[in-house]
Amino acid sequence: MEQALTRTSLQLYRDCLRLIGHIAPGGSTKGSALRHQVRSSFALNKHLTSPAEIETAKAGAVRALANFMLVESAGTDKTGGLQKAMKNFNERVMNEPKGNE
Repeated sequence: MEQALTRTSLQLYRDCLRLIGHIAPGGSTKGSALRHQVRSSFALNKHLTSPAEIETAKAGAVRALANFMLVESAGTDKTGGLQKAMKNFNERVMNEPKGNE
């Protein structure tokens, strides 16, 4: 994930648009809506000048791409291994003692 954060904003923008091409090829309504969302998100952040704010916005874009890939791979996981692993992880997180208790 560290390497992904070193990508330029333009590279991330293109990665997002390329991914939309895989999700919803052609001029589908879903594809148009996703392209609009990506363009809007990047347009809202184009004024950022602080390196910390830029890195935060880029990390959000990377996280969105990673989350999508996780959801897609869970949907195609025929063995159910990924879903079981996610369930186990969530149970561990929910059972961890809280820091202020």
